Amino acid sequence: MSLTEAPSTVAPETVDVSTDEGRDTVFRSVVARLSRQSVDKHFDAYTDVPWDDPEMQVRADDPRFRLIDVDPLAQTDWYRSLPDAEQARVGLMRIATGMRIGWEFENVLQRGLLLQAFWLTDCEPEFRYLHHEVIEESQHTMMFNEFISRSGMKVKGLPFPRKVASANVVRMARHFPGLFFLFVLGGEDPVDHVQRLHLQADDVHPLVRTIMRIHLTEEARHLSFARQYVKREVPRIPRWRRTVMALYAPVLFGLMTRMMVFPSRSLLKSVGAPVDQVRRAERSDESKQLLVDATAKTRKLVAEAGLMTPAATVLWRRMGIAPATGPVVD
Repeated sequence: MSLTEAPSTVAPETVDVSTDEGRDTVFRSVVARLSRQSVDKHFDAYTDVPWDDPEMQVRADDPRFRLIDVDPLAQTDWYRSLPDAEQARVGLMRIATGMRIGWEFENVLQRGLLLQAFWLTDCEPEFRYLHHEVIEESQHTMMFNEFISRSGMKVKGLPFPRKVASANVVRMARHFPGLFFLFVLGGEDPVDHVQRLHLQADDVHPLVRTIMRIHLTEEARHLSFARQYVKREVPRIPRWRRTVMALYAPVLFGLMTRMMVFPSRSLLKSVGAPVDQVRRAERSDESKQLLVDATAKTRKLVAEAGLMTPAATVLWRRMGIAPATGPVVD
């Protein structure tokens, strides 16, 4: 076997996943495939993005930076009344702020993954994959930071209290890994959804399009690993921990999804947007549907893991991240 060749994989549908042995077999197979894919198709922040091509240059008045329609900020009368050049500048600031929050989130994720890898025993399949993911997240961080630098925008990321609290999230990777990977999905799933919506827009700046395509390609592996980890881990943990996870999940996703898809308070202050208009837009039917759609895949995972209890279902609805009526999971 070559140094880059991964062990053979199995078809998950041929394995009995109702047993620990079956779930572990599927997990090992998926992790082997993801590790191989990380070798076969990976990106470098500085060689795979043509930063200095003329078409990639960043100008604050470029109309291709304007907000996409589903963004709550784009739904306000304040934004619609701005001149085209100012709409573009606000859109660029919104993208740059999102990238700042994104790489700070990925920093928390990387620290957690490294802590988990540190305590693994020899030859566990996820050891290799965890380091692949850390490397890929580092490339994303450099890519995002390079865009922010070239934008010329002075942006703020997570609020200071959340930065301090991130140390507790990192520790979860060691002491409550199932919950840690729910946190991972809480950040990555909504961003994945919004970036896919962004790429559906008619006229996206080519630099933004390139960065998002790279990010989506590699994040697909990260999401797959997190989901498989939750599926394997949840049945193994004590009942009381499953109860905690079931009730914690909707609160976590309610907060994380809003943080990832709604404009931050620091951004609103920087661009001078009226907070009352933005908050009304966040309560619109379009924004409510955005929250529901951004968490659809996670609701399905939570249900498959046996964490969509009656009490949890109530919380998912009250947090605004599940349909108000009808099935919680499509």
